[in-house]
Amino acid sequence: MEREKKDILLRLRRIEGQIRGLQRMVEEGSSCADILTQVAAVTAAIKKVGTVVVKTYMEECLDKIQKVSGVKRGETFKDFQKAVSRYIDWA
Repeated sequence: MEREKKDILLRLRRIEGQIRGLQRMVEEGSSCADILTQVAAVTAAIKKVGTVVVKTYMEECLDKIQKVSGVKRGETFKDFQKAVSRYIDWA
């Protein structure tokens, strides 16, 4: 999971740079079309981060579910379902 963590952090740093670029564009009075193009790029990048996190969380959660039994297994699965539902509602 360390590789996924590094990938997520790299993506987030890139997004941070994109956000700073957007701030500059607004300050400098760039065209609305250019700003919206960059907003779309940032939105897509954020969604990709979410997808990677869901995939990683799913792998970790399913691994954890296999190691526990009974009520704890159900609770772990419900936690996973809640997290994915929040992400889906946002995306």
